[in-house]
Amino acid sequence: MSANPTRNQAQKPTLDPSTSTPKPGAGPRSRGRRLHIVHRSGYRYAAPVEASFNEVRMSPENREGQVLLSHSLQVEPNATVHSYTDYWGAYVESFDVHEPHSTLEVVATSTVDTPAYRPRTAPVDWAKVHSSAVTDRWSEYLAFTDYVDDASADPQRSAIVDRLRDAATPLEAAMAVVEVVRGQLAYAPGVTSVSTTASEAWEHGNGVCQDFTHVTLSLLRTLRIPARYVSGYLHTQDEAIGETVVGESHAWVEYWDGGWAAVDPTNDRPVDSSHVVVARGRDYADVPPLKGIYAGGGSESLGVSVEITQLEVP
Repeated sequence: MSANPTRNQAQKPTLDPSTSTPKPGAGPRSRGRRLHIVHRSGYRYAAPVEASFNEVRMSPENREGQVLLSHSLQVEPNATVHSYTDYWGAYVESFDVHEPHSTLEVVATSTVDTPAYRPRTAPVDWAKVHSSAVTDRWSEYLAFTDYVDDASADPQRSAIVDRLRDAATPLEAAMAVVEVVRGQLAYAPGVTSVSTTASEAWEHGNGVCQDFTHVTLSLLRTLRIPARYVSGYLHTQDEAIGETVVGESHAWVEYWDGGWAAVDPTNDRPVDSSHVVVARGRDYADVPPLKGIYAGGGSESLGVSVEITQLEVP
């Protein structure tokens, strides 16, 4: 773990876009969009708390063709911010507040270049996906979790799983999974919560991007296709240079089919320059934008806002 302490504001090293390149193995840079993102979040406590311990995952990744140009984190009340890379590869900023406080506010500001497209390798067959080399390498993305259950054990989904297993290739199965999920779930904010599981979302028949992602992961892993949760931001489908828009903290899926391929089951649209990757993990529990513990009474969210401005690329 590396720590970079500062006071109140953590500044991630910036890159010169004219000379910097992605990390080794990231592939050639593609000109997509330059996005300036301001993400605000926090908590309001029922009574002043004496101490809180917090982690933030709001910094866009700097790899695989996505280039992070700048990132800073502002925290109120003042706190010393440390940074490290977690087990899954996400950039995490952590801080403690050791003084009585009634609210906690966090503002992450980032500028990032996204690739025009996200290349994928040639699809493979079922024998390759189910080989011991693949299942051993990606075993954690095949495991069921509190959020992502074994769909074959659910009477509501077992027959669907049987039909999906008849797909000729993993690619065909993955596309069918997305179709099934979109046929079952309707996008409906406010019906589910951050604790809703895949089986609960399936039964409700509606939810938000987190629910679409968990249900998709459940079906893919039941088919023994390695699949992981991706968190990030979503810009408008059409470009909007110079316009500040209300963006989204978003989630989608990557599944292994000879390499990692991305799908956005919530929107049924390509994962492209409008998607900004922040973190990956087994499910939402590995990637929450803000989480923490505190000593005191109850709390409620201050609300979350994401503003995204597309900048002109020189």
